[in-house]
Amino acid sequence: MKIKPLFLALAFLTCSTLGAQELLHPIFSFSQKKDSYITMKDGTELVGRITGLKRKKGLIQEIKYKGEDGKKVKISPDNIKFMYVQATAADNFGNAVDKMTDTQRWGEEEVEDELIKEGYSYFENAEVLVKKKKRTLLMQLLNPHFSSKVKIYHDPFAKETTSLGVGGLTMVGGDEKSYYVQFGEDTAFKLEKKHYRKRFEGLYKDCPDVASKYGENIQWGNLVEHVIAYTKCSGS
Repeated sequence: MKIKPLFLALAFLTCSTLGAQELLHPIFSFSQKKDSYITMKDGTELVGRITGLKRKKGLIQEIKYKGEDGKKVKISPDNIKFMYVQATAADNFGNAVDKMTDTQRWGEEEVEDELIKEGYSYFENAEVLVKKKKRTLLMQLLNPHFSSKVKIYHDPFAKETTSLGVGGLTMVGGDEKSYYVQFGEDTAFKLEKKHYRKRFEGLYKDCPDVASKYGENIQWGNLVEHVIAYTKCSGS
């Protein structure tokens, strides 16, 4: 029996992520077959299907939306407070793997855990520092299950160090070189792999235990472990 390359890829990703708390994979294509849930800044709640997206330099510029009543509208991300969206089947595979892991939740109360378990991704407008200038951007939260003290957002401008290609299809699972991170209520800032070791002690200064435990072996790949340890630290 001939085993399909896609099956091998899925098995590989399953084995590599099972049993560990991971960041959700960023999504780039939204499903037109499942409802999305959008809450506007004025409190209006929308339920319907996303029919199209306009992006520029990785950022969402416009969302084409069809409500349950069949009415079509164009939504500016500037007017969105937060939203839950499903990815297309191929784009969402990595998050389907993540859902199989046994995780503990230290997330924000406003994030609907049940929707995340169903494979939805959570986006919210956040204040971020881009090239020394504060901007409010619609960002995907990658750690909804442990975001009470540190939020990790997908960097829409980031490049991945590795990815898995199967039959011409690039699968999720690459190691991103940067994220936007927010500590407490501070403005989110870009945290890069190449600067992580240098900034480590300053990032977790409110919890000396993190620095003392991991300070001798600081690896970008252990960012999630560091953030969880900081989240659990009573002193931070």
